[in-house]
Amino acid sequence: MHAIAPAVPRQVSSLAGEARMSALAVEASACWPLKTTHPEDPETTSPPARILMIGDDQPMQLQMADFFEENKLRVLTTSTRDAWATRFSAEAPSLLILDLHRGNANRFDLLREVRSQTDLPMIAAGGEHSDEADRVIGLELGADDFVTKPLSAREVLARVRAVLRRRSHDAQPRPSERSRFRFDGWQVDSRYRRLTAPGGTPVPLTKSEYSLLIAFLKAPQRPLTRLNLLQATRVHEDALDRSVDVQILRLRRKLEADPNTPRLIQTRRGLGYVFAVPVEQF
Repeated sequence: MHAIAPAVPRQVSSLAGEARMSALAVEASACWPLKTTHPEDPETTSPPARILMIGDDQPMQLQMADFFEENKLRVLTTSTRDAWATRFSAEAPSLLILDLHRGNANRFDLLREVRSQTDLPMIAAGGEHSDEADRVIGLELGADDFVTKPLSAREVLARVRAVLRRRSHDAQPRPSERSRFRFDGWQVDSRYRRLTAPGGTPVPLTKSEYSLLIAFLKAPQRPLTRLNLLQATRVHEDALDRSVDVQILRLRRKLEADPNTPRLIQTRRGLGYVFAVPVEQF
C-alpha cells in the first residue's frame, strides 16, 4: 500500500498564506510612494521649468517658492509692474503666475500687457472675493488657468504641471514635421518656442519677435516684404508697415553681434528684408 501523506491542518495552511501576504506587503511598501510621471510631463522631458511670479504678495510668493522648489521647479519673483519685463528677458521663464488684486480697478491691465508681449503659459491668481466675472475676464484675456486665494500650494503645483503638459502636447509636431532650426550656431525649438544662443544660453522672445524669426527661418536667403512679415506676426491690418521695422530692430538686438551692421537680418532696399545665412531644419 502506498503511504498516505498526512493532511496539513487548515490552521497551518492559513498561517502560511498570511505570512506570504505579509511578505508581499513589506516588499510593496519598500517601493512606496512612487513618484508618478506623465510621458509628456515637461519635468521629465525637458529642463526643470522656471516659474515667474508677478505680484507684491511676498508671503504667498515665499510659500509657493519653497514648495515648488521642493518639487524641482525653479521659482523667480518680481514685485513691481515695471520690473516684470526685465526679469522676463533675463530669466526666460517657462510659465507666469500673475497676482491680480481684487481692489484694483486696473488689475487686468497687467494681464493684457503681458499677454500682448508673450504667449507663454500663464496662470492668474485672483483675490478671495473674485467672482465668476473675474474668472471669465481673466480667461478671455489670455490666462490659461485661474485660481482664487487662499491658494493651496499643492493645487497650484498640480495646475502648473497640467498647463505645461497641455502646452507641451499642443506643441508636439506631427511625425513628418521637422520642428527645430539651426543657423550660425543658434538653435530654435518650435516645440517649446525656445531660442538658444551659440553658447547655450536661452534667449527670451516676445510673441511678435518669435513669429518674425520663424517667418525668416522658413524662407532663408529670400527677400520678404513688409506685408509678408506683417502677416507672419499677425499684426492688425490697420497697423503701419513701419511697425515691422521696429520689430526687426528689436530682433536684431537679440541676434546680432552689432545691430548697426547686421549680418543675419539684412535690408534689401525696395524689397524688404532677407535672412542672409543658411538655415538647417531638422
